[in-house]
Amino acid sequence: MPSKTVTVGSAVGLHARPAAEIAAAVTEAGVPVTLAVVGGEPVDAGSALLIMTLGASQGTEVVVESDDAAAVEKIAALVESDLDA
Repeated sequence: MPSKTVTVGSAVGLHARPAAEIAAAVTEAGVPVTLAVVGGEPVDAGSALLIMTLGASQGTEVVVESDDAAAVEKIAALVESDLDA
């Protein structure tokens, strides 16, 4: 299964606005995607609430995983960007 480890870029971490944008992109992709802090349990990236439970602050490493490599790249790019800018 394709995966990519990236660093959270949003200044506030993966909180409400960034989590909502990521969840919307996963829904748009139409394939299951998970996020996990390194060494932690994965959560459904299609749920903003579950993304927020990761407690991932700026600089935290997060693993993005899906059966679809394009979805992994798309979601990884969002996690790395500052979605609050």
